Amino acid sequence: MKLAVFGAGGVGGYLGARLADAGHEVHLLARGDHLAALQTGGLRVESVAGDTTVDIPATDDPAAIGPCDVVLFCVKSYDTREAAADLEPLLDEHTAVVSLQNGVDNEQWLAEEIGRDHVVGGVAYIFSTISEPGVVAHTGGPARFVYGELDGQRTARIAELDEALTACEGVEAVLADDVRRELWRKFVLICAQAGMTAATRLPIGEIRDSDPSWTTYRRLMEEVRSVATAKGVDLPESVVDEWLEFAETFDPEMYSSLHYDLTHGKRMELEALHGSVIRHAAAADVDVPTTEAVYGVLRPWADRNA
Repeated sequence: MKLAVFGAGGVGGYLGARLADAGHEVHLLARGDHLAALQTGGLRVESVAGDTTVDIPATDDPAAIGPCDVVLFCVKSYDTREAAADLEPLLDEHTAVVSLQNGVDNEQWLAEEIGRDHVVGGVAYIFSTISEPGVVAHTGGPARFVYGELDGQRTARIAELDEALTACEGVEAVLADDVRRELWRKFVLICAQAGMTAATRLPIGEIRDSDPSWTTYRRLMEEVRSVATAKGVDLPESVVDEWLEFAETFDPEMYSSLHYDLTHGKRMELEALHGSVIRHAAAADVDVPTTEAVYGVLRPWADRNA
């Protein structure tokens, strides 16, 4: 397959390297110091699942790549619309653009820019980041990637992508029956983890050790699940207990990307996370007071960092 990785950061860089190692034609789209390092020294992945270094083309110009079978779309949610406007040179009639981003709105935003037929939903479960220009560090998580056509069909292109990802070393590939449900399922977890670590400025271990904080963590999950249910997404009540049990296994020093962005003066994905919950809740006439409180605490920081 010919693939482009639009946003070769922690998620995109990891997947791009694994696909290149499996023999596929991979092109990276990046910018700044990271792009310069990719062009001169290739991409190095330092991973708990095994290290690799790949020398693959990198550019900031989609036109230099041309049409692809698949585009892995891995930019921050606040960049979705602007980046989507640059996708045209990578598309032909059957190109799949797989969103592997935080939030539940990106697929709709992509569809509005490039047409729904191109868009494939995706969810990434991996703890990885750019540790330095040209280097992606995968420090934990299952490296599990869930994806599927928005209408649930088993198309030829999704079957081909599934075959490619399943064959990659260091990748747990899952073809979903209902990718919209999978998007909301992850949303339940990330809104709690991101919201609480950012609002308290503390790691998950200290949040777990505080009964009131751990209760708030749970309530954030319950509110997101309530919104999903009101929107017709089939998420059982047990999803909250399942995620809480999973969160008990997190390294006590774990934070979130939202906390990292807040504390490093970077633009935050607050609107794609808690802002999105509030907007969907209002449309569905669901009360989300805990989410509103976390959003209120973090909004001035998001404004400052913007």
